[in-house]
Amino acid sequence: MTSFALYRFPYGKQVTLVAQNDGVPQAVLPFYDFSRVKGFVIAPFDCMVTGEAKQGSEEGTAALIRPDVARLFDTAEDAVAAVRGICGSQAGCVCSPTSTATDDMTVEEEREAYAHDFQRFHEKIADGSFSKLVLSRCHCVKAARPQDPTAVLSRGLNAFVKASTNYPRVFVALVCTPQSGLWLAATPEVLLESTTPNSWHTMALAGTMRAADMVQALDDNDSDVHRLWSEKNIEEQRYVATYIARCLARFTTDIYEDGPRTVRAAHLLHLRSDFTFTLDDGSKVGQLIGELHPTPAVCGIPKEDAFRFIVGNEHTPRLYYSGFMGPVNMCAEGTEPTTHLYVSLRCMQLTQSGFRLYAGGGLLKESDEEQEWQETEAKMETMRSLIQEAQ
Repeated sequence: MTSFALYRFPYGKQVTLVAQNDGVPQAVLPFYDFSRVKGFVIAPFDCMVTGEAKQGSEEGTAALIRPDVARLFDTAEDAVAAVRGICGSQAGCVCSPTSTATDDMTVEEEREAYAHDFQRFHEKIADGSFSKLVLSRCHCVKAARPQDPTAVLSRGLNAFVKASTNYPRVFVALVCTPQSGLWLAATPEVLLESTTPNSWHTMALAGTMRAADMVQALDDNDSDVHRLWSEKNIEEQRYVATYIARCLARFTTDIYEDGPRTVRAAHLLHLRSDFTFTLDDGSKVGQLIGELHPTPAVCGIPKEDAFRFIVGNEHTPRLYYSGFMGPVNMCAEGTEPTTHLYVSLRCMQLTQSGFRLYAGGGLLKESDEEQEWQETEAKMETMRSLIQEAQ
């Protein structure tokens, strides 16, 4: 069985293929020393939380694809052709996973479940238990008929090509392992990345607006873009930025923050602050990941309590949505190895029965349930627009 990852960096043209020829990808435990390994990692939401390490179990750990094959291609089409040649009929890792609560829901039932979750989450914010909670949901799009694993893989490869064309500003990846199944992501959010062995970058990305709404507002008001963001969005983004700054301060004093500013990802706009910093001891990268993930952008404040509440109260498990993925200590010929980990947003899981789309949004005291639902709908559109191509 072949495990693989195809990925293309933001604003990049070339596509990288990392493939493991046999065996199950290595399970990477919480706070692992990432300086000792290389390959491509895909991690679920619940993989790393301070004080939450699962003793004696590999459940909830990241999967590291060993780079038995590591190739760079000029086009997504060339990379996809290589995957077809490597995998052949060995597409066992894309078989349908265990069913979830939303797989057979009607739209009305799904909407009712979200409203129930929103009320439960919002009550905990209103009573002061949390400053912020992120509520997510899963929407299932059934295929016209069940597909065999080879057909599921083909759907994923077709969608990857389309995503690489449609979304030039974001990190696009298609990942297949026995642990995760087959996932496609087109995500704008960096969790942690290096430009040199000691120079690192992360970001605080929060707040959401449809790009068309912002353009209309600018046309009507001719005002500065930052004045058009609601106080709720500004506050939500500041929570994330403050949390990240505090995490980094435990590891280094050489930190530079830039932002926030408005950035575009597909048809959406977000508020983003960038953090660049030095980290002299590479063995501490895993510890830093454990501190950063999950950030308030996908979890809540306070972190550990929010994590436990989310896992115990969201209607559907997040699985690999709002986890992270990316290459670890990989390099092109003649260059230093670098790491690029992205939060797994704007993603979907491809199964034999169809497509599972995931999205979420940050809740504060002033959050409105209908507006939050519409925000998840807007975020799901990134993947929904690829489904026809994948059929």
